[in-house]
Amino acid sequence: MSRDIVVAGVGMTRFGKFVDRSIASLAAEAIEAALSDAMTDADAVDAVVYSNAAAGIITGQEMIRGQCALRDAPALLGKPVYNVENACASGSTAFNLACALIQAGRAEVALVVGAEKLSHADKARTFSAFEAGVDVEHSPFPDAASDQSVFMDLYAQMSREYMARSGATAEDFAAIAVKSHANAGLNPLAQYRDPVTVEQVLASRVITDPLRVLMCSPIGDGAAALVIASEAGLARMGATPSVHVKASVVLSGNDNGSNIVTVAARQAFGMAGITSDQVDVVELHDAAAPAEFIAFEELELCDPGQAPELFRAGHTAIGGACCVNPSGGLLSKGHPIGATGCAQLVELTHQLRGTAGERQSGTPKIAVAENAGGWLGNGPAATAVTVLGA
Repeated sequence: MSRDIVVAGVGMTRFGKFVDRSIASLAAEAIEAALSDAMTDADAVDAVVYSNAAAGIITGQEMIRGQCALRDAPALLGKPVYNVENACASGSTAFNLACALIQAGRAEVALVVGAEKLSHADKARTFSAFEAGVDVEHSPFPDAASDQSVFMDLYAQMSREYMARSGATAEDFAAIAVKSHANAGLNPLAQYRDPVTVEQVLASRVITDPLRVLMCSPIGDGAAALVIASEAGLARMGATPSVHVKASVVLSGNDNGSNIVTVAARQAFGMAGITSDQVDVVELHDAAAPAEFIAFEELELCDPGQAPELFRAGHTAIGGACCVNPSGGLLSKGHPIGATGCAQLVELTHQLRGTAGERQSGTPKIAVAENAGGWLGNGPAATAVTVLGA
């Protein structure tokens, strides 16, 4: 990147179901934590980029979501606020745009905030938010059940195809869920922290074969925030650089059959000047357990069909050569969709700083986030790949 950009501060709420809390209160908690972590205050912030995907459907709030969400952080009102909606990739897209503001010299310090409240007394309303993440005139599953996310039908189809070409089994997918829950047990901000066994996962309710409920990310609420800055912004805050933004790429889906995740990864790795074997830790978009194998291969972090073998060998465990989802991932940390991309980057910042506590995976130097959203044609409608470095 032409200007060095640093992650100066991070913060997030616990993810979970918070019936009595507003999006504004969740956002304010994450913002306060991020500003405190950066040892600064709202006065240092030049611009806010706010990510939310579903408030229009869940609460009816449209058009000025960020401005409304900042009402519990009034010191930020009056500053430029940019609202971002890009399905489940909204958080990483907001981060990308904040980086662009700094690259363009329009800001020296930017605050990225992702917040979402998906839990609702009417579950059909929650699931309708996911249905809006596909082309409604060309839905891939027009007869999908209304009591679950349409994306679980998509992930189930992808999983069956992956099993056919790789030899992966339902037991492998269950083992991913076991690993994710174990990692989340080390994360005090994760939604699901209780351990599970392979047998429990396989015995849980079938969603769409081969997916069981414990292989699917939960519905939840939460917020995450990051303070990013140029060298001039760092000097203004008196902060010390520790985590650098090496690359941030956002691409849209297409109908031409190309794999958008692979294309985005190649662009991001090229921008960062790294190769796949240099990646130490990854937070990837595991909305369903099999996506861990699929996305790991799409990122070209291993050969096609090799992910199950590497998983079984401990390659992707905490302390492994390329740790995957030490936070617990979407599967267990939680997936409040507008906050997800930001939360991935919060985790990777802690990993690169060495401040991830019990889930710290060695001394990583290069970290990658992959955040996907929506569905178009044969893949995600939006994909973001971000590279951070110590």
